[in-house]
Amino acid sequence: MDRVIYTAMTGAKSTLGQQAAVAHNIANASSTGYRAELHKMRAVEVQTQAMHTRAFVVDASVASDFAPGPLAFTGQELDVAVRGPGWLAVRTPDGGEGYTRDGSLEISANGALQTRAGLPVLGDGGPIAIPPDSEIVIGQDGTISAVQIQEGIVNEVGRLKLVNPPEAELQRGEDGFFRLQSGLPAPVDEAVTVAGGYLEGSNVNVAEQMVQMISLARQFEMQMRLITNAEQNDRSATQVIAPRG
Repeated sequence: MDRVIYTAMTGAKSTLGQQAAVAHNIANASSTGYRAELHKMRAVEVQTQAMHTRAFVVDASVASDFAPGPLAFTGQELDVAVRGPGWLAVRTPDGGEGYTRDGSLEISANGALQTRAGLPVLGDGGPIAIPPDSEIVIGQDGTISAVQIQEGIVNEVGRLKLVNPPEAELQRGEDGFFRLQSGLPAPVDEAVTVAGGYLEGSNVNVAEQMVQMISLARQFEMQMRLITNAEQNDRSATQVIAPRG
């Protein structure tokens, strides 16, 4: 009897976690550069000396869908999209490096190139400073040039740090940025290219996620029905074996 309860109870709990992940994906369907979360469940035997038939259902893996999203032309000089595999590097609040596909950038009051969240964008030599009163041109290799219109001067002010570590070595942080599991910074990859004036959309397929949500809801209902049936069977068994006065 308790075998059914173990499986259905933990299965229902994990299903709720999957529903939360799907809801998070749908909420980020329009987020720039977002990568969908993937969850898989599996059964794990309860390690005891007596009962080897009991099993829990656990969330076996939390992965990410690294398929590229669609590119949209914006015409904004500080918008940039990574073409194909690769990542932009930013300085996270803990002092480390984070990697993102969100190339919606801006210039701070101090002239630093940063994300919309205020995190410095890293270049090959660290954060990138933009001179005032300049137009910005981002080249295919990530080179950032500042054009001073009145003087007709073009200065190269930095180059975006573009990386492409193995996807299997990346993990998503609670802040949404990806990092290497080792905690070390990823090396620059000269093969990564970008497109200035473009932004990459989310790779979430809303229709697919809605179908997944419906499937998970039915799965949860089935697991709760199993728990109810186990309770009814327990009551019936108790009535049969209970001593009669």
